[in-house]
Amino acid sequence: MTEEARTDHSLTPVLRVLRLCLHLMVAALLALAAVRAVAGGAPAAPAVLATAAVLLALYVLGPALPRVRGSARAAALWLAAVAAVWLVLLALTPDGVWLAFPLFFVELHLLPLRWALPAVTASTAAAIAGFAWHTGTLGVGTLIGPVLGAAVAVAVVLGYQALYRESEQRRRLIEELTEARSDLAAAERAAGVLAERERLAREIHDTLAQGLSSIQLLLRAAERAVPERPETALGHIRQARTAAVDNLAEARRFVRALSPPGLEAGSLPAALERLCAATARTSGLAVHCQVSGAPAPLPTPHEVALLRIAQSALANTVQHAAARRVELTLSYMDTEVALDVVDDGTGFVPADVPPPGSAAAGGSGFGLAAMRARARALQGTLAVESAPGEGTALAVTLPCPDPSAVPGTAQEAAP
Repeated sequence: MTEEARTDHSLTPVLRVLRLCLHLMVAALLALAAVRAVAGGAPAAPAVLATAAVLLALYVLGPALPRVRGSARAAALWLAAVAAVWLVLLALTPDGVWLAFPLFFVELHLLPLRWALPAVTASTAAAIAGFAWHTGTLGVGTLIGPVLGAAVAVAVVLGYQALYRESEQRRRLIEELTEARSDLAAAERAAGVLAERERLAREIHDTLAQGLSSIQLLLRAAERAVPERPETALGHIRQARTAAVDNLAEARRFVRALSPPGLEAGSLPAALERLCAATARTSGLAVHCQVSGAPAPLPTPHEVALLRIAQSALANTVQHAAARRVELTLSYMDTEVALDVVDDGTGFVPADVPPPGSAAAGGSGFGLAAMRARARALQGTLAVESAPGEGTALAVTLPCPDPSAVPGTAQEAAP
């Protein structure tokens, strides 16, 4: 493919105007040579007219042919034919020397640089020789004119090519930057989607799933008590209804991205006491809650995380531990806040817990993973100590930032 075919699509309006001016220059110079030959009454005037017409037709026909536009070999042959007719015109009239200037641009545009420079040199020599032959003299002016024209043409074309290469480099750089920005945006979207999925999984596991499990346990207890103890069954059904109402409120606030209703109604210690009391009512376990240290305001994310971890830990105890007693302790320290949940159940081997979502987990196993994720998201730690027959102790520790530097504590949001 020729240089013209490669760059045709990327020409700016200015370059298109310059190319049109070059074509008009060729036509004007040919017309000038023909008019001067006829006006001067030269014997070769008919030959000049015919040669000028052939050169103009050949010059116009070349760019119009797809083969010339698409093949470097065909373009070179067309250029050779133009140069040959120009030499004939130069032999007929000295006015043909002026066509050397636009011919320089055509040669530099169509040919590779290693061939264009020799072609320009040969055209310059032909112009000087033709003009000297017609005038019979070889002066400084005869040499300087074509040489200066060739130098200007070479400088203009080389400068344009340098600017074009720089423009192409900038265009490619912009394309690469745009592509990199698109890839980064896609990666950020993917990371955001993954983080949101993890958040949703934790929220659903720690709220709706645990609430539904409690409702299921209450309904099973009510089913067993229906034949002989209708009053007890009615109590279990009422507790299940209360749990359903509470979970519906959780779901609504979860959709609206608000704080848990337990925290909206008061402080974290009060929310933990209500959670322990509700767990004791629904499960029959002895659940005790105590607070160590002076309660201090915590950022809302810290209080939400501690409440959710407590909900998940108590739900695991009710469903899996077969425990009789659970101790929940919230400890306020100078730079940390800790939550400990200890039960006297059957215990387990923490290292043997399958990863969540695996076939061995049977669709469960999200509790510990969700609690660890919550603690890790707040630069905290979660530790689990357990052994078969020795109960389970879960401890989560979160750093306490300066309350004055973190707006939006739960107490500020409480009515």
